[in-house]
Amino acid sequence: MAAVGITWECLSNLVGEEAFSARLSIRNLSDKPVAAGWALYFNTCRRVLADTVDAGYRIDHLNGDLFRLRARTGADWLPGQALEIGYVAQFWAISVTDAPLGFYLIEADGEVSDLGDPEILPFARPEQLHRNARDLLPPADAERRYRENASLRLLPRDDIGRITPRPRDACFNGARCMLAAGSELAAGPALAGEASFLHGLLQGLYGGAGARIELAIGAVDAPGPEAYLLDIGPASVRICGASAHGVFNGIQTLAQLMAPDGTLPSGRVLDAPRFAYRGMMLDVARHFSSRETVLRLLDCMACYKLNKLHLHLTDDEGWRLQIDALPELTAIGSKRGVTKDGQSLPPSFGSGADVVGSAGTGYYDAADFIAILRYAHARHIEVVPEFNMPGHARAAVLAMRARHDRLRAQGDIEGAERYLLSDPDDASVYESVQMWRDNVMCIALPSVDRFFDTVVAHVAALYREAGVPLRAVHTGGDEVPLGAWLGSPICRRLMQERGWSEVSQLHADFVERCRAILARHGLAFAGWEETALKHGAATAEGCAPAQHENTQKVEGAPLPLPKRDFDGPGFQVYAWNNAWGSGKEDVAYRLANAGYDVVLANAANLYFDLAYAKDPQEPGYYWAGFVETRHAFVFCPLDMIASAASDPMGRDIPAERLAAMARLSSEGRARILGLQGQLWGENARSRARVEYLAAPRMVALAERAWAPDPGWCAIEDPLERAAAIETDWNAFANRLGQRELPRLDRAPLAYGYRLPPPGVLREGRTIHANVALPGLPLHYTLDGSAPTAASPRHAGPVEAPAGASTYKVATFDTRGRSSRIVTLDLEQGS
Repeated sequence: MAAVGITWECLSNLVGEEAFSARLSIRNLSDKPVAAGWALYFNTCRRVLADTVDAGYRIDHLNGDLFRLRARTGADWLPGQALEIGYVAQFWAISVTDAPLGFYLIEADGEVSDLGDPEILPFARPEQLHRNARDLLPPADAERRYRENASLRLLPRDDIGRITPRPRDACFNGARCMLAAGSELAAGPALAGEASFLHGLLQGLYGGAGARIELAIGAVDAPGPEAYLLDIGPASVRICGASAHGVFNGIQTLAQLMAPDGTLPSGRVLDAPRFAYRGMMLDVARHFSSRETVLRLLDCMACYKLNKLHLHLTDDEGWRLQIDALPELTAIGSKRGVTKDGQSLPPSFGSGADVVGSAGTGYYDAADFIAILRYAHARHIEVVPEFNMPGHARAAVLAMRARHDRLRAQGDIEGAERYLLSDPDDASVYESVQMWRDNVMCIALPSVDRFFDTVVAHVAALYREAGVPLRAVHTGGDEVPLGAWLGSPICRRLMQERGWSEVSQLHADFVERCRAILARHGLAFAGWEETALKHGAATAEGCAPAQHENTQKVEGAPLPLPKRDFDGPGFQVYAWNNAWGSGKEDVAYRLANAGYDVVLANAANLYFDLAYAKDPQEPGYYWAGFVETRHAFVFCPLDMIASAASDPMGRDIPAERLAAMARLSSEGRARILGLQGQLWGENARSRARVEYLAAPRMVALAERAWAPDPGWCAIEDPLERAAAIETDWNAFANRLGQRELPRLDRAPLAYGYRLPPPGVLREGRTIHANVALPGLPLHYTLDGSAPTAASPRHAGPVEAPAGASTYKVATFDTRGRSSRIVTLDLEQGS
């Protein structure tokens, strides 16, 4: 196996209108030459411009985010020899997420060496930190964080609220109640599951007797089936819910109020959620998340009364649920890497050449999936499965093509074509947003309908076996690339038979067929916003997109409008593509006003795969902006304009654009089902990364989805509104820092949430530091060592003594975990 050292550096983002220059340095660390004919492969989300690569080398785009570097010369690569390759790529690179990842070498004899990620050189110069001349957003360095945190103040613990999400009504008196492992627990048969869950919570307490607990279903003076009343007296606790789900919600509130020793304040809580749908989407297709990772997410969701887990089970880069009738879906579609027989998907998002152990490999068998369903159901969380089609479907397309080829070779032509998802004669030319050129199903094939029906039937059977209701299946439907189907003889023939001139008509027919299949199974249809929008359409003759009568213009760009034939019950739309400045900010409201039931999945506030801040070390994309915990908290679901932000480049949104946005009608307001946070998996290669990206943003999502309307939108004066938001954010930030994150530290959950790095300001030898979530401690060193929880606490300005050359500080949790360390060179500028 060859050993290769790799470093990568962004040189400048200012080499063109939307391009950056970079340098890749590779060194043969082996004690023998690498024979001529080698190829170095890697994944990158930034397309390399082939004609810009340094002389002597070529970099080819293969498919998706996979690229290949080769030397043009016939010379061997000698031991110790370093090669430097400069190139230019599209867009920009301002963070570690933009760097190429997952390198592997294939030598001339076919030997494969997995090399991992490169050393990424620091982003330090202005031309490395800004996307282009139009980028007005400053980098989130330590001084900027300090100034942003300066408006926060530490509040007394008793003034920040005891319960998250904030309840409708809560009052407490000075009396205390004590619970114990031996507390008597009374509950009827209908609440056996809730009683068992509560019993488990009590087992960590001391073993003596405690206050009596009663669980009951009954009338609650608050709306909806999730309402509950919690009464805590000195010697007894009673939780009455409008349903078993309401009782469970009351148990979660009880758990929040209970100290580790079992004590809790006496009082009364009356509560019910603002929105019925409060969800999280987890993408397990781009990188696989184990069953245990999903169960941990469910536990964290349950703590904050979230009630929907949207599992994104399939995409171009993976199919994650075993379907008995279609074994190739997981035999091929669940594996990523390099195999001799080619029976896997290619590496993506840095997953590497090795199939076994790769974060790109894995699937849930029936036992895994049933376990997830039952675990979620016990916590009153509904699992919404998603099978993305007709785009984002490459894993399924290739798996069914392999099935076709296998059966055809056996002479079973009819069986081969039974589930085929592609037209073998398709000459369509397209490229998806993720740079795939062959990721769309041929929706004119009857076998596509048969495939979907088979998958749905299998999934429904799994839910039945789990004893869990299945109400809806999410069909994806997003980001079908322009040009798909135009070169397919099968699609063109069907369009001609039906008298259709545009592929949008073909697509709409497919959506209706999927809806009909689901209806036959007694299920509702769910999809991303594209399934309910009519776009300017390409024609079967292959012309450019046409201006359609059902399309309006926004700043010169065609804006899709809602279809009028799919609205009504049984069609649930998830609206996502609302980056500020895109012209699509109000799509969710237009859909709701047109009659669709809408789940708000707004990217600018609720995409938790996006980076928290414009910091080179902060993982995540940022196409819709940078999404801090605060952005989820300040989101106004029914009046987004009140919480309008700048665009992803830091520019203000023109007032005339805000004024032109659709507002919700009274009927439209009733069709906003709720909110969902999205955790796409491109950058989630481990459980640690999933949990880092999810929390604490997920807690802010829960607050906004459950808590009563904070009333910000009713404040007409912008300055008064901003002040009210700041006051409420300060209280919530304190609640996170002082109560909720320490709670998430406790075993057995011990969730791996993100700790915000400190803000730091230096004035001579005086150092000031603060934190975005007041109450989290900061610890520092002055001797060059990494700070630990045992290091001095930064509780006020620190005077660096003479001789100290380095100041290091980090944020810590109650377990001793730290944030990224901030380092100041005290000699610089002194």
